Amino acid sequence: MAEKILALAGSLRVASFNRKLVRIAADGARAAGAVVTEIDLREIPLPLYDGDMEREQGLPPNAKLFKRILLEHQGMLISSPEYNTAMTAVLKNALDWASRPEPGEPSHVAFRGKIGGLMSASPGQFGGVRSLAMLRGILSYLGVIVVPTQLAISRANDAFDEHGGLRDERQREIGRAIGSEVVSFVRKLGST
Repeated sequence: MAEKILALAGSLRVASFNRKLVRIAADGARAAGAVVTEIDLREIPLPLYDGDMEREQGLPPNAKLFKRILLEHQGMLISSPEYNTAMTAVLKNALDWASRPEPGEPSHVAFRGKIGGLMSASPGQFGGVRSLAMLRGILSYLGVIVVPTQLAISRANDAFDEHGGLRDERQREIGRAIGSEVVSFVRKLGST
C-alpha cells in the first residue's frame, strides 16, 4: 500500500509562492510512489484558538476535519511563508487546534510519529528561513520527525516561472528531493 503524504501551504493567498513550492515537493513524493493529498487552509477556516471555546464547545468541526486529515496521512509537506520573521498565524492556529486531544486521545495524536518535510518561499532575502526554524521546533515538540533537508527560496517573486515551477534547476531538485525524502523516512520508520 502506498504511503499517504499531506501537502499544504501556510498561506491563504491564491497565488501563494508557498503553494507553488509545496506542489514541487508533492511531485517528488508522488514520483517516489506516495499518494499525496493537497489541501488549502482557506477551505478549512478555523476560529482563533480559544481554550474557553474548546472547554465549552469542544473542537470546532473544521478543527476535527483538519485533525482527521492529519491522522489519515503518514507524512506531511509544509511550505511556510514568513510574516515579520515568523510563521503565519493561519498555520500556527491550524497546528494549535489539531494538537488538542479529544476525550480519550493521547496528546498530539495527529502528529506523533509522522514524518515532515519543510520549505519556504519569500520575496525577502532570507527566503523564510526564520519561519522554518520556528515551524521545525513546533513540529518536533508535537512529535513529528522532520527530515534534515529543507529549502528556503529568497526573492520568490522572481523564482517561479509562468507555470509555477522554479526557474533554478538546483532548487527544483531540492524541492522534489524533500518530497521523496519524506516518503523514504516513512518507509524506513514504518510510520502509521
